[in-house]
Amino acid sequence: MGHFKTPVLIVSLLLLTCCEAEKLKTRGLRQKDVDYMEKYSGCLQGPAGNPGRDGNPGANGIPGTPGIPGRDGARGQKGECVTERFEEPWKPNYKQCAWNALNYGIDLGKITECTFTKFRAESALRVLFSGSLRLKCKTACCQRWYFTFNGAECVAPLPVESIIYLDQGSPEFNSTINIHRTTSVEGLCEGVGKGLVDVAIWVGTCGDYPHGDASTGWNSVSRLIIEELPMSS
Repeated sequence: MGHFKTPVLIVSLLLLTCCEAEKLKTRGLRQKDVDYMEKYSGCLQGPAGNPGRDGNPGANGIPGTPGIPGRDGARGQKGECVTERFEEPWKPNYKQCAWNALNYGIDLGKITECTFTKFRAESALRVLFSGSLRLKCKTACCQRWYFTFNGAECVAPLPVESIIYLDQGSPEFNSTINIHRTTSVEGLCEGVGKGLVDVAIWVGTCGDYPHGDASTGWNSVSRLIIEELPMSS
């Protein structure tokens, strides 16, 4: 009986020894892999790969909520109004016609004229006639000396004229007195077109008054002066 137990124990010990050896061998292999991974996983690095291609553009995002309106800024200072006008410099333009001893004795009609070249449409004409004028009559009479421009009187703003009125005489005064005085007929006319302008001085009646015996330019120099002027703004 005692001899039978001894072999069984020996066999058991041998089996135990073989199993432990196998476990140790297996554990040794696993620990080797672990040691290899621990040794090389954190140190070695392979070469960099090729850069990837750019991706497609993304879609637009949802618009954001509008912000709160800002406050009004401080009021600025009042600016200055500057107007620049680019115009050609004004050049003088005038003409004078003169006569020595005109001695024109008509009572109704054109006395004389002077042709003038007007450079601009938007300008005015200043006209002046200076000469000896005379009127005589036995009863009340009136004569009117006036300008025309291309045959028409000025309308802008009004005609350019001068008158002489002689009242009916009395026993104390001789109504046929013959006095010649140098007198001026002068004014500005607007609205005359540019180009050639015939400026003339005429003599006529004063409304419903009868005309008398008129005389212009007796025994002295008479002159007609024409000048182009810029329009007032």
